[in-house]
Amino acid sequence: MQKFIPPIISSIILALWITGMAILSVQNATPISLKFIGFQSIQIPVGIILSFSVSIGVIISSILLPPLFNLGKMKDHQEDF
Repeated sequence: MQKFIPPIISSIILALWITGMAILSVQNATPISLKFIGFQSIQIPVGIILSFSVSIGVIISSILLPPLFNLGKMKDHQEDF
């Protein structure tokens, strides 16, 4: 039973985040442009920028977080020897 709780909690958090992002993007449909180190993008609606940044964050965290969780397990096993 306890193995099912973390996926359910993470699914609820992700669903709430997507719902909030959808509400925010509908209310702010004005196009904006991003500026970074002198470069400026074309004007894009806020919802598209939010969805790209959330998806990039989810992809990066799914790549980087599992090895960090395994580091703690590896340290516990090294102390046994």
